[in-house]
Amino acid sequence: MNGAPALDFDPASMLLLNIIMACMMFGVSLSLRLEDFRRIARAPVTPVVGLIAQFLLLPAATCLVTWWLRIDAELALGMILVAACPGGSFSNVMTWLARGNLAVSVSMTAVSSLAATIMTPLNFALYGWLNPHTRAYLTEISLEPGSVLWLVLLVLALPMAVGMITGRRFPGLVERSEKPLRVISLLVFLGFVAIAFSRNVDLFLARFHSFFWLVVGHNLLALLLGYGMARLCRLAESDRRAVTLEVGIQNSGLGLVILFTFFPNAGGMLLITAFWGVWHLVSGLTLSQYWARRPLPADDPALAPATIKEQLP
Repeated sequence: MNGAPALDFDPASMLLLNIIMACMMFGVSLSLRLEDFRRIARAPVTPVVGLIAQFLLLPAATCLVTWWLRIDAELALGMILVAACPGGSFSNVMTWLARGNLAVSVSMTAVSSLAATIMTPLNFALYGWLNPHTRAYLTEISLEPGSVLWLVLLVLALPMAVGMITGRRFPGLVERSEKPLRVISLLVFLGFVAIAFSRNVDLFLARFHSFFWLVVGHNLLALLLGYGMARLCRLAESDRRAVTLEVGIQNSGLGLVILFTFFPNAGGMLLITAFWGVWHLVSGLTLSQYWARRPLPADDPALAPATIKEQLP
C-alpha cells in the first residue's frame, strides 16, 4: 500500500469544517444548562464508562482484530490510529439529533480531547508495537498539547460557553431555533458526505475491496463496544445513545493531522482514516435518525423537568 495514490482530501477543508462545527456547537449548546453538568458531576458513572470503552476497549479490540485477521500493516496501523483518537465533535450534534444525553456527550468529548495529548500517541505506539504485523512500520510520534487544547477551545469550549450564555439570557431563542437547527445540522452533514464521496469516487471504487469493509466493520465494532458497555452497566437509554455515538464517532480529523505531519507517504493509513471520517458520518447519521424516531422511556433522567423541553420532538 506504500504506492497508494494521493487522496483529494484537502486538509484546509478540515479547517472549514471545524469552523462550521463551532457554529453548530453554538446552536446545540443553546439548550444546555449548568444543571446538566452538575448531575454528571454528582454521578460520573456514565462518562467514565464511555471513556473506558473509548481509550481502553476500542484500541485493544482493534489491535486483536488486525492481528487475528493479519490485515496489511499500513491498513492495520490506520485502524489502530483511528481507534487511538478521541471522540469527535460530530458526536455531540449526532447525540443531540438522537435525543441522547448531550451533556454526557459534550463532557466525554472535552475530557477525551484533553486526554488525547497523552493517550493517542501512547495507544498508537503501544498497540502498533503489540501487533507483530505492524511493529516494523511503527515509528515514534508525538503530539503538540497546545495545538489540541487550542482546537478544543475554538471548536468546543468557546462556542459551547457562548451558546449556554445566550440560551440562558434569551430562552425564547432556544424554542424558536430547535427544529430549524436540527434540519440544518442534518443538511450540513449530508452535504459534507456527498462532497467527500464525489471528490474521491474514482479512488474509492478502485480501492473499495481493500479498505471499505475494514472501515465499515471497524466502525460497527466501535458502536457495539460503546452500546455494549453502556448496556452492561445498565445506563439510562439517553446515556446509552450518548456513549454509543461518542465511541463510534472518532476524531478522524486529528488522525489526518497526525498522518499529514508524520506519515505523509502512508497511503493505506490515509485511505483508512479519510474514509473513516466519511463513513462514521453515514453510520452516525443513520443511527441518530433511527433513535430520533424512538421516544425515550418516560422515566429516563434526560426527561427531568430541567431538560424535558429540549427532548420533545
